[in-house]
Amino acid sequence: MINRVVLVGRLTKDPELRYTPNGIPVATFTLAVNRPFTNTQGEREADFILCVVWRKAAENVANFLKKGSLAGVDGRIQTRSYDNQEGRRVYVTEVVADSVQFLDTKGASNRQNAPASSYPDFDPKPFGSDNQHQGPSRNEDSIFNSGQPIDISDDDLPF
Repeated sequence: MINRVVLVGRLTKDPELRYTPNGIPVATFTLAVNRPFTNTQGEREADFILCVVWRKAAENVANFLKKGSLAGVDGRIQTRSYDNQEGRRVYVTEVVADSVQFLDTKGASNRQNAPASSYPDFDPKPFGSDNQHQGPSRNEDSIFNSGQPIDISDDDLPF
């Protein structure tokens, strides 16, 4: 059986870092992931997916990601339930991240020393780097060739 999830999206708010009673760091954040199609009004919708990451990666996420940051998550779907204060059963579905990749360029971030990844042994080669990549490269894309920052305000973001 396979339970594997790969997501790329933007954080809807700053990550929340907590520690278990045993001192293990855990960070939670929500990714807004665009759907690959538009609705009947021609607008692109997004799914808002709860993600959880543990240990050193959790601290890195909390330190280097913020609202609007572009991130890639590789992990698995997990479901759990608990009884809330009113005694009602609450069901939660979330992605437990095995790794979180920081996908913003350093220039797009206000933090100048942000690492390329939450792991020191990060391989910066893109998926399919064995010449199977069919999309435009950075050199072919006019956004990257202009050398100018992209002006996007918080009002332009869907979250």
